[in-house]
Amino acid sequence: MNGADDAGGGRQFASSAAAVVGDGALRRAVGWVAMLNLAYFAVEFAIARHLGSVSLFADSIDFLEDTALNVLILVALGWQPRRRSQLGFALAAVLLLPAVATLWTAWHKWLLPLSPSPLGLSLTALGALAVNFSCALLLARVRHAGGSLSRAAFLSARNDVWANLAILAAAGLTLAWPSAWPDLGVGLGILAMSLGAAREIWLRARAERQAHAPQ
Repeated sequence: MNGADDAGGGRQFASSAAAVVGDGALRRAVGWVAMLNLAYFAVEFAIARHLGSVSLFADSIDFLEDTALNVLILVALGWQPRRRSQLGFALAAVLLLPAVATLWTAWHKWLLPLSPSPLGLSLTALGALAVNFSCALLLARVRHAGGSLSRAAFLSARNDVWANLAILAAAGLTLAWPSAWPDLGVGLGILAMSLGAAREIWLRARAERQAHAPQ
């Protein structure tokens, strides 16, 4: 019996140690991602207002949302799995915030359809792509360490990479065909990705809560 107890205790200790190491790596990654997102939010928001770009505005708000998302994850890393799943529901709602801002900006662009500068769109999107790709790489290594929390951060960074590629495509189209519609279409595409990510995080959080529900 003592041998079995010792083996069980050893496995439990190893599992706890692995969880601590995983949370430490996740904490470092999330901290860097939060700082990078906040810095580029300020850059992209200023450029989006100057250019009058729906897609850049939506993407800049997404950078701010990612900052809040990763700060919330840092706060919650010491919580129990069931409490983490509760925060997962809140994070799913946070992912919807850029959607509201995008719809508002898109409506104004629809009323006054002026095309933004293709060069400004391209350079800003390239900078955003570099930041988001770096964040996605950081988070890919730890996306299984914190349940729905780390998954939320990784999905958000991954979606941002696709959004930046789409903005680059919109810049190319605007150069060939001076129009506001490519920029508007990409902005609404970013909205659709935000809704999809929010749905996935909601489902993961619900599954986590059910898995750790009291029997």
